[in-house]
Amino acid sequence: MSGKRFGISYGSFNRALLTVLGMGPERSHVTVSDDTVTVRMGWAFRSDIPRSAVTSSRLDDDKIWGWGVHGWGAKWLVNGSSSGVVRLDLDPAVPSKVGPFGVGLRVLRVSVEEPNALVAELAADG
Repeated sequence: MSGKRFGISYGSFNRALLTVLGMGPERSHVTVSDDTVTVRMGWAFRSDIPRSAVTSSRLDDDKIWGWGVHGWGAKWLVNGSSSGVVRLDLDPAVPSKVGPFGVGLRVLRVSVEEPNALVAELAADG
């Protein structure tokens, strides 16, 4: 897939642990193309979000209580770090996968190595 690729950010302990669990940096990323925002975290999370569904993107400094892939309903956190989190609000809900399960994603919080650059890329015309 072509587009600008952003690595998921990891703390050193989380990098080692999540790599062993198949969710490490080599299998995890956010890629922004003209039409789609693709988010992957190994086998545990995948979503192909139409850029037209992204109603807002912003830096997110809400508390982080865990690392990996977790959430409920339509709100999910995909992270390897407590810093560099970007929040994407989506409308309509986007079909996504958490492991083998389908979810309708409306809010995605994702930790990335370059959060300001991701927000700027999403603000640019796709």
